[in-house]
Amino acid sequence: MNTLDYEVDGRVARITLNRPERGNGITLEMPGELAECVEQANLDPAVHVIALAGAGKGFCGGYDLVEFAERPMPNHDPSVPWDPVVDWQAMSRNLRGFMSLFHSDKPVICKVHGFCVAGGTDMALCSDLLVIADDARIGYPPARVWGVPTSAMWAARVGDQRAKRLLFTGDLIDGRTALEWGLAIDAPPAAELDERFEALVQRIALTPVNQLVMMKLLVNQALFAQGLAATQTLGVFFDGIARHTAEGHAFAQSAVEAGFKEAVRRRDEPYDG
Repeated sequence: MNTLDYEVDGRVARITLNRPERGNGITLEMPGELAECVEQANLDPAVHVIALAGAGKGFCGGYDLVEFAERPMPNHDPSVPWDPVVDWQAMSRNLRGFMSLFHSDKPVICKVHGFCVAGGTDMALCSDLLVIADDARIGYPPARVWGVPTSAMWAARVGDQRAKRLLFTGDLIDGRTALEWGLAIDAPPAAELDERFEALVQRIALTPVNQLVMMKLLVNQALFAQGLAATQTLGVFFDGIARHTAEGHAFAQSAVEAGFKEAVRRRDEPYDG
């Protein structure tokens, strides 16, 4: 594994995003490696629950856009016709990796510290339960330009009104608000995050695997019945479209010329007042 670590500790399989020098930024490798680890945990009869976390200062800063945004990307030249299926083929495969958490037979509990933004929220929201430090920040800033959440889980997790509130602005919320909105199951002080997360993971691990699998399948059927698969198809296509609007091309050009951090600063400046 190049982007994450996997280990089994008793009844717990631990998956840790491990690119701390890049804020655990998502690369093309990461979704596939994530799915491999989830499958390994599901096939291990000793494992009852999967604990997902991130190394370093935060859970995940989204896609490693220094890698993706600061150099010209294939199929993203505004002077030539755009093939939306090329984007679909790439992003739908990434979504499959993220959704391995949702489709996992065994429960996935996600620990969020520091930050969880942009594509990082796909992994967090595809997990079953989130424990978020009270001061951690979570949200989808690319809603402002150049992105659409491909997992399309926001409405399912916080309801349509709060999902619109976040996605119409790209604003972030802290762990306390995430708990209030029902996105997090717990939002302890940062100093207590590890202890409270571990207590929940170990409590879930007491339950027999067969019971856990049945309970997860039962609850997930509600989201399938609400049309999650169709919504995600739309989300993946919209994500490609968002990078090919006039504003999307301007943002990409700014990232190439001035660097991604400067492009983000310019994007976010009107929202900072």
